[in-house]
Amino acid sequence: MKQLPRLSARICAALAVVLFATAAQAEYPTKPVTLVSPYGPGGAADLAARTLSATAPGLLGNGILVVNRTGAAGVVGSTFVAKSKPDGYALLLARVGSQAAVPAINRKIPYKWDDFTFLGLLEQNPFALTVSAKSPYKTFKDLEKAAKAGKKLSYSSAGVGALQHLGMVILLDELGLNQNSMKHIPFKGGGKAGAAVIGGHVDIFFQNLSGVIGNIQGGQMRALAVTTAKRAPTISSVPTFRELGHPKMEVVMGWSGLWGPKNLPADVVGKWTGVLQGLKKDKAWNKMTKGLGSLPMIMNQVDTKAFVKIQYETFKEVTERLGLTIK
Repeated sequence: MKQLPRLSARICAALAVVLFATAAQAEYPTKPVTLVSPYGPGGAADLAARTLSATAPGLLGNGILVVNRTGAAGVVGSTFVAKSKPDGYALLLARVGSQAAVPAINRKIPYKWDDFTFLGLLEQNPFALTVSAKSPYKTFKDLEKAAKAGKKLSYSSAGVGALQHLGMVILLDELGLNQNSMKHIPFKGGGKAGAAVIGGHVDIFFQNLSGVIGNIQGGQMRALAVTTAKRAPTISSVPTFRELGHPKMEVVMGWSGLWGPKNLPADVVGKWTGVLQGLKKDKAWNKMTKGLGSLPMIMNQVDTKAFVKIQYETFKEVTERLGLTIK
């Protein structure tokens, strides 16, 4: 009979271990989550990441640390997350450029478009075709006329394969212009690409509205057209490409999403599913997102993956047709 207390003690100890392990698993995250922005400070990706880091911690139950891992049009940061331990502590602020456009144009990068866990889409962001406020081109027609007359123009981007680059490729194709008719000047991040236009070093920047809205409203840049179906409320005086006779340009639409490495645990996915659903109703997140010129567009995992697949295949068709694919 003396063995019964010992047996009971062992059972209690074993149960305690099980309960502790279960509790520990349910505590994700037990430390701040690193959110990798694959583009430089000041660009659309950085702003979207910092909007998330400012509004989601209350729903998440811990902090979010934004880290800019830049280079190769978002490939450096995306690769870092793709190869990170799938424990939920290294996530990616996914962008259309790094996750759909670049994989479509460059097959040599270390990841494919679907080499991630898709946690959800966050927002969509129309593109605005911009020039310096001091540019002689006051309207899209002015710019189109100059380009077709053989004027040597240049455009900037956050890197080869970034949507700023691919968007201009699509625009030149739409206008019936040779891809070499304008010089492409890639930078390491949207912030630097935009600064080059403001400084008069480059003529054109086709960028997410969220990345240039401050410069447009501040008088440093002039927007000539936007890729929304209807005029953007934040710059309602700017015509849409549809109005200008180029509705095909609406395919150039930026977006942000939240990705993780492949095979994230179910509890991590479940936690973030709840966080994103909470953000849908969060007044601060919605206000900040709209203030950047973006459209709140939270999607679940299944819909997000289907959406990204369509984007990737669209860009793949364009780059292959124009012979721009890097294999």
